[in-house]
Amino acid sequence: MKTTLGVIFGNRDFFPDHLVSEARKDILALFKEKNIDEVMLDEQDTKLGSVETYAHAKACAELFKANRERIVGIVVILPNFGDEKGVADTIKLSGLNVPILVQAYPDDLEAFNVERRRDAFCGKVSVCNNLRQYGFNFTLTSLHTSKPLSDSFKKDLEKFVSVCHVVKGLRTTRLGAIGARPGAFNTVRYSEKILQATGITVTTVDLSEILGNSNRLSDDAPQVKAKLDEIHAYAKHDTVPSPAIVRMAKLGVVISDWMQANDIQATALQCWTSLQKNYGINACTLMSMMSNQLMPSACETDITGVVSMYALQLASDSPGALVDWNNNYADDPDRCVLFHCGNWAKSFIPDIEIKTAPILGTTLGEENTYGAMAGRAVAGPMTYARVSTDDVHGIIRAYTGQGDLTNDPLDTFGNRAVVYTPGLQKLLAYLCKSGFEHHVAMSMGSVANALDEAFTTYMGWENYNHS
Repeated sequence: MKTTLGVIFGNRDFFPDHLVSEARKDILALFKEKNIDEVMLDEQDTKLGSVETYAHAKACAELFKANRERIVGIVVILPNFGDEKGVADTIKLSGLNVPILVQAYPDDLEAFNVERRRDAFCGKVSVCNNLRQYGFNFTLTSLHTSKPLSDSFKKDLEKFVSVCHVVKGLRTTRLGAIGARPGAFNTVRYSEKILQATGITVTTVDLSEILGNSNRLSDDAPQVKAKLDEIHAYAKHDTVPSPAIVRMAKLGVVISDWMQANDIQATALQCWTSLQKNYGINACTLMSMMSNQLMPSACETDITGVVSMYALQLASDSPGALVDWNNNYADDPDRCVLFHCGNWAKSFIPDIEIKTAPILGTTLGEENTYGAMAGRAVAGPMTYARVSTDDVHGIIRAYTGQGDLTNDPLDTFGNRAVVYTPGLQKLLAYLCKSGFEHHVAMSMGSVANALDEAFTTYMGWENYNHS
């Protein structure tokens, strides 16, 4: 996704001005490399386009205001000591409530002369002090000073961009709860009010409305035929009876229409047992398709589960999946089996196949569970995360971590994977002691630290980062 960042170049009058011009060239080159759009003062707007005085701060703030719909974060660049008040005043006057990254250039031991001395090492401390005084949260680089074109800062910037997308997405998201939670699952209870306080809106709809509208659609309706084509193209379905796929298509049309009408970005569905008893299918295929299209969908009306999926998607720019911490892997303490029946996006399982849900089928009739999916997730680095509302204390808590999906032998059905994560036993003890759900979300890639920064610094959530 395209990113636009506001840039503030700090300057102080008795330090070399040409250092600002050099910094502008560095940032423009870096942003071009990373496909980032910049909003920053022109060199003619203020002295070299820097912020040094209150007048400069007002000019930069007005520019940011004019682009407030585009800017997802602010980067403060300190080519020299910089003006601490100018930086803080700019952000205050802009009215923006976005993540802030503070960078400072290092000095060169061979250039401690008047012409090249920076003192940004010291200036960064003063800028951060003022940001704290003004009440702004901010992100630091991994090294106190670093050049923008260094590998270190490039990694910092990539992480910051992920943080910006997570924060913007979570603060404005609208989630759809389709149906009640399964009666046996107290584990997925949550507080709408606590979520709303952070900007996350939940819109509900009774499953009977969705199923009623699905039943009223004719088999040959154009939108049903279009959804059928989409399902046929998505996954292998040789063993699935045609009537079951038609029912999936109708349900998919109604859910899509409802999401569009209510501006919903992600959903959580009552996927059992009412759906099988009253409609005769599993919704896993539809949930997998939506997640693959970056509209995450969680099982068992797990709203905070889909918050977790959505956060991972925003951080990694790739689909999230909801999984169960499901089985030990032999006697290996750092490996376990992840499983669901299963809503995992096709991006996790390129050869995914539409099947039945054998476990649910034992009580609901396997013929009523077509629409479940089967396939083994590909190996590679992964990130896991879980968000939960702590109703007793009125807060949101989370945990994050990283591991690897492996190629270890695994002979079973459904959507499945073996995950290796160091210190797994410590993590499991933590989530059990803390009362977290058995569901966890995952995405491919390594973005746990970005999630940790977004959750704790900007969302104000408690987070345990197992990474």
